[in-house]
Amino acid sequence: MGQYLNSRVPFEGYKEIAGTRFFVDKSLIIEDILSALKIDGQKYLCITRPRRFGKSVMANMVAAFFGKAADAGKLFERLAIAGNENYRAHLNKHNVVYIDFSEVPRDCTNYGQYIARIQDGINNDLARVYDDLSIDTTRAAWDIMTDIFQEKGEKFVFVMDEWDAMFHMSFITQEDKEAYLLFLKSLLKGKVYVELAYMTGVLPIAKYSGGSELNMFLEYDMATKKKFSEYFGFLDSEVDKLFEIYQKETDEPAITREELRIWYDGYCTAKGKRIYNPRSVVCALTDNELSNYWTSSGPYDEIFYYIRNNIQDVRDDIVLMVSGEPVPITLQGYAVTGTELKTKNQIYSAMVVYGLLTYENKRVSVPNKELMDKFNELLLNNDSLGYVYSLARESERMLAATLAGDTNTMADILEFAHDTESPIFSYNSEVELAAVINLVYLSARDRYRVEREDKAGKGYVDFIFYPEVKSGNAIILELKVGSTPKKAIQQIKDKNYVMRLRGKLGEEPKYTGKVLAVGISYNKKTKKHSCKVEVL
Repeated sequence: MGQYLNSRVPFEGYKEIAGTRFFVDKSLIIEDILSALKIDGQKYLCITRPRRFGKSVMANMVAAFFGKAADAGKLFERLAIAGNENYRAHLNKHNVVYIDFSEVPRDCTNYGQYIARIQDGINNDLARVYDDLSIDTTRAAWDIMTDIFQEKGEKFVFVMDEWDAMFHMSFITQEDKEAYLLFLKSLLKGKVYVELAYMTGVLPIAKYSGGSELNMFLEYDMATKKKFSEYFGFLDSEVDKLFEIYQKETDEPAITREELRIWYDGYCTAKGKRIYNPRSVVCALTDNELSNYWTSSGPYDEIFYYIRNNIQDVRDDIVLMVSGEPVPITLQGYAVTGTELKTKNQIYSAMVVYGLLTYENKRVSVPNKELMDKFNELLLNNDSLGYVYSLARESERMLAATLAGDTNTMADILEFAHDTESPIFSYNSEVELAAVINLVYLSARDRYRVEREDKAGKGYVDFIFYPEVKSGNAIILELKVGSTPKKAIQQIKDKNYVMRLRGKLGEEPKYTGKVLAVGISYNKKTKKHSCKVEVL
């Protein structure tokens, strides 16, 4: 066992995860890897995903399965991969070189120190394992490995986690990046001793490598590649099983299955399957509490970082997305660096890569409540967004006016909104009106779960504001363009939307506070808004 060659670290890491309550078996990815090797002859695989989507867990699993560091039979015999016909032929039969590129030497201040740790570590491991070959550890690792293959015919499986981590380190220069790509090329490309190279990261290789350094890799992202798509993130069926465990083993469970969907679902794979954020699901079930687990692990102003170079073009789109409307884009093949994010397509493509937006049917949207909270925070706290920020700040006053039945103030705020020059205020359809309504009620999300186009009674209502506390006042809001607020409220009554809040006959009411019916209309001829509030 060594620092890199046949290290016990990935085995122990995966063993620890596999022993937890909320472990999900994703071991069949090994079956796909073996298939790629045997059938397609493809031994260079790079899988990219947003942070905290299980990349390191999968890398540890792959290394634990193939590597000779520890007998993993007891660990894998209970997993799905044990049913594969080639399971025994590969379990712990390979020399694995495992590298976590996010690790740095102590007091590291330059690329030379960073890469020397890796190169020296690999060479020292090789010299220790192949002590009969009198290895000169001052030579390049690829030369030593070539000699080992020549003498013994042995090959190596490379498992490399966070391959792009060094690009984000403060001491790395452009020359260092080029040297790093050359290192990877020299170590891997065209080498007979490479049996498999399995690499993970956030950003695709094309992001940094414009030439042919690493063009031997097939790259698999979440948005456009179907292969490997189900192995990162949790599927609906997997969350169902975790939720059953949670209900059985948690004293006074405080989370519903539907809440897990609202908070953490919403990502879409190229296969069209829905994916939950795995870190957030596990943390929520472990803590018995819903919270922003994933978004809190990144910079507080992460979303603004991506849009800052073109606020003018993206702010209307953000208003639409926060209201639940997807926005069409042409997805870029890779994410460019933050300083180069200028067009909407570049910005949104980068946000998809980093998991801040989801991509489906050539459109992007905000995937779930956890991310929606982050977008709301952006709108409420960033004055560089101009009129969007100003309207969002009015949202507290709009909610107070609605709860008080002050329809004059409500109409005044909507008139103020309509006086801006944004095209979304043209109200060509109720979509634009809904986007504006969502914006002027933004602060309500602190006290309400706001659902749009929610199934209620005999039809679909535009907005329902579910209060966070059972005794709170609920709001059912219906929009009309070219009609009247009175007709909007009549629709609420006729279609019995209140059933979602009162519950079925004989059941205990879900909410005991007042239910307010709110009708808002816009007259295209007079350019005026009208509002009506009625207690049901």
